[in-house]
This record gives sequence, C-alpha cells and structure tokens, in this order.
Amino acid sequence: MSDPSPTGAVETDALIIGAGPVGLFQLFQLGLQGIHAQVIDALPVPGGQCMALYADKPIYDIPAVTMCTGRELIERLLLQIAPFAPVFHLGQTVTALATRDDGRFDLETDRGARFTSRLVFIAAGVGAFQPRQLKIEGVERHLGSQLFYQLPEAGALAGRRWLVVGGEDAAVAAAVQAAEAMAEAVPDRPASVTLLHRRGVLAAEPDLLARFQALVDAGALHFEVGQVLSTEQDAEGRLCAVQVVGEDGTQRRLTTDAILVQLGLSPKLGPIADWGLAMARRQLVVDSAHFETSMPGIFAVGDVVSYPGKKKLILSGFHEATLAAFAAAARLRPGEPQPLQYTTTSPRLHRLLGVASPARER
Repeated sequence: MSDPSPTGAVETDALIIGAGPVGLFQLFQLGLQGIHAQVIDALPVPGGQCMALYADKPIYDIPAVTMCTGRELIERLLLQIAPFAPVFHLGQTVTALATRDDGRFDLETDRGARFTSRLVFIAAGVGAFQPRQLKIEGVERHLGSQLFYQLPEAGALAGRRWLVVGGEDAAVAAAVQAAEAMAEAVPDRPASVTLLHRRGVLAAEPDLLARFQALVDAGALHFEVGQVLSTEQDAEGRLCAVQVVGEDGTQRRLTTDAILVQLGLSPKLGPIADWGLAMARRQLVVDSAHFETSMPGIFAVGDVVSYPGKKKLILSGFHEATLAAFAAAARLRPGEPQPLQYTTTSPRLHRLLGVASPARER
C-alpha cells in the first residue's frame, strides 16, 4: 500500500472506483503503462456484478474462453493483475471528491478513508451495490446491534436466536454458515438459527441446498415460510420477536434477538451523480477515444458510461479500459512518446509482468 501523506491520505497514481471485471482489467492495463493503481469497492470482495449476481452462472462471450462462471472470470482477472500488487479497499464507497489546484484529487469514503490521486477511474458499473433493506417501521434503530446486513464473525453468533431473512444463495449460505458455526461452538444445543422466506421454495445451488436440508433434518436449523410484518421490543427496548404472515395469510410470532437480512443487492450510483460530471440518462458522458469525462483527469469505463454506439458488454468494457490507460499515460507523461508495445515481444512489459523474455533469434 502507498504510504499516507502527512495529512493521513493514501497517495497513489490512480484510484479505481469499482472492482468488477472492468475495474480489475483497468488496473491491469494501467499496470502495463507503469501506472500504480488502488481500488475501492462497496462490496466486501472483488468482483462486482459477476460475484454479486451471477457468481455461479455461465458466461459465454469472453474471448478465447468457451464458458466460465462469473466467479471463474474474477479469479482469472485477479491472477492476471497479481504482478502489479493490487491494493483493495473493500466494503466502502467514495462519498466525496475535490480537485486540488495542482490537478490532483482528494477523495474520502464512508468509512473515513482518504486518498490523494493523480487520476480517478470510475468503473462503477450500474452503481455501488447496497443491500436491500428490510422495510419495517422502526427496525433500523437496531442496526449494528440486533439488525445486520452482513453475517458477523463466528464469535459474535453464539448465544443469540438468529432470524435470517431471504431465500436465495446468499441467505441460504448465511443460514448454513451460522448454523454450522453455532453447532460446532455449542454442541447438543437446540437450533437457534431460522431461515425465513416468503415462499416454500429456495433458489440456491443444489450442493448448498443439500447442506441446508441436512442441517434441518438434524435439528440444527429451522425453515419458516412467511414475511416479516412488524417487530416487538422488550421493556428495555431490545428486539425480542417479529410478527410474520404466512402464504395463507395466517399470522404468527417468532422469537428472535438478531436479524440478518439477505434480500439481495441493488445498485445505486450514489454521490458520483453529484460530482458535476456530464451525464446522460444516469450515465457518465465520455469521448470514445480517451474515455475521459467532462472533468480532466477523471476517466470512466464500463456500464457507467455513455457514448454513441455504446454496448453494455464486459468485452466493451475491456476495450474501454485499454484506451483509457493509454490516455492516462499521455496525461501523466505529456510530451513523451507513447509507443504501442506488445506483451508477446516487449522486454519492458515482460519485466512489468515478471515473466522471462524469449531468447532473441541469432
């Protein structure tokens, strides 16, 4: 990681907002140009939509790859950028951006991290992914104490009656992980994890469903069908139960003192829309030669951009990241020649990638 400046900000050549496939490939292309970059993303792991929405679904239009899952694509991109020692700042979003007199940018995240960067690359896709909220009156007052949108570490699970809300992969996986962790920590204790879904059918991978059913059969996990209507508090104001309505309209009470909401993710462009950048239909306007926005030094690539002929494909984003990297090199090194070099033959690129150059023919 770059050393903080005297003001406490991390200094870097380039800051990439978004760790989806295009953001990761942007880092690779900047690395080939000798430009060090760091990455910020709202999700707790790299991957963007590929990991959040279709980690295990097949992708068929990646060049030279007949088929790969979203997860496999991200794994390959992470392997590709490894020579450039990438630094990730995950689980946070950029909330503020300001321009310095010298052309550099100051940025800050919702977790208080600060950065000073010579260039900014927005690869935010359709926006930062945020968890879908449990829309029950008054429930947010328990956020962080009894209401969670991410599964806490194993040590914080024991001793609580957990209600996991949701019915897709993330919710099933969280319920399984919590039940297994608690069964290991406190054997022979009655199940204290319940998965609540509005329908009796769960949408998860077969292997995960098999683990889920095994825990249900063993009494280590409960499954309830219904939706949360309201919450109850005890005399001290702590969450103690929820009122649930089933598919047949029947209401019942479930005791709980910890709710984990796993209703999926929704993208939000967020503060980027307030940075004064030219936009069209909630997308950033760029020129298709350099992929620079209306603010010099800020580039944008991927699904977040708009230009004539734009197609929202991963392949298109890879092309955009390549041209943006060349434009960035020209901006950082004005007046210097920018020869096109090939990874097949360039000793310079081989050094950057940490691979041996082939012996020259005699």
